[in-house]
Amino acid sequence: MAIQTVPDSEYSGFMGLLPPRLRAFALLARFDRPIGWWLLYWPCVYGLALSGGLIAQWDLALWMLLGAIAMRGAGCVYNDIVDRDLDAQVARTALRPLPSGAVNVKAAWAWLLTLCLVGLAVLMQLRWEAQLVSLASLGLVAAYPFMKRITWWPQLWLGLVFSWGAPVGWVAITGQIDATMLWLYAGTIFWVIGYDTIYAMQDREDDALVGIKSSALRLGGYIRSGVAVFYALAIAGWGMAIWSIRPEKQALVALVPVAIHLMLQLFSLKRDGSNALGHFRSNRMAGLLAALAFLVVGAAGTF
Repeated sequence: MAIQTVPDSEYSGFMGLLPPRLRAFALLARFDRPIGWWLLYWPCVYGLALSGGLIAQWDLALWMLLGAIAMRGAGCVYNDIVDRDLDAQVARTALRPLPSGAVNVKAAWAWLLTLCLVGLAVLMQLRWEAQLVSLASLGLVAAYPFMKRITWWPQLWLGLVFSWGAPVGWVAITGQIDATMLWLYAGTIFWVIGYDTIYAMQDREDDALVGIKSSALRLGGYIRSGVAVFYALAIAGWGMAIWSIRPEKQALVALVPVAIHLMLQLFSLKRDGSNALGHFRSNRMAGLLAALAFLVVGAAGTF
């Protein structure tokens, strides 16, 4: 069964109302695809919620939402600058603003700087310990676009990057790095590897032709089994994070809804990847369910 290619550049809804020039910059930052910043934002909420500070410092959660939108946009712009030649060779990405010529490279760098300045404004709202943790991610972010050229597991690198909000949120409240934070970060990394492997199923044929590596290609016919392992490790890591602050079996029950959601993803995922995009996007709900679990447990703890 052939997979219907869904281009990254779509002119529907609000995007269709923007003047063509502004639309190109909005598309470059993927403002038309909010799933990306939701997936970057949820780990921030995990750290805030499990630490017990989400309700009391709800304004910080809003700042981090703005930061997630801006920095996800900046990451997309940077990724597209690096990958513009490869994107031109892949059907799903050929219409992106850079390979299509809608935005030139110089303008893209200026747009990247603008988004980073928004991120800097958000950074200034954090305590200094969390600021240092945030800045420590820059090397990982800068290296990510090159991982698909040198390793079969760029999804692991994305996991390191997209999960970084969990330690930032944790340190923003507690001011310290500890075992709970590390377990939370580890679990989130495996969740990202799992859902991004599903996402990569869409591009397997084109990736193989142009020499791009991915976990979806590496796993071959064992993608569902591989994603099952990643999701199981995610639940295990999150469970250990909860157990480290509330060593009670009933506390782990909070993870049951998100565990069921991830299991249903696996059972309904088609091997040919024809429903991969929808399953990838459903992780917005998985992220919400995990956030609620951490909120319940964190609210019951004492920090």
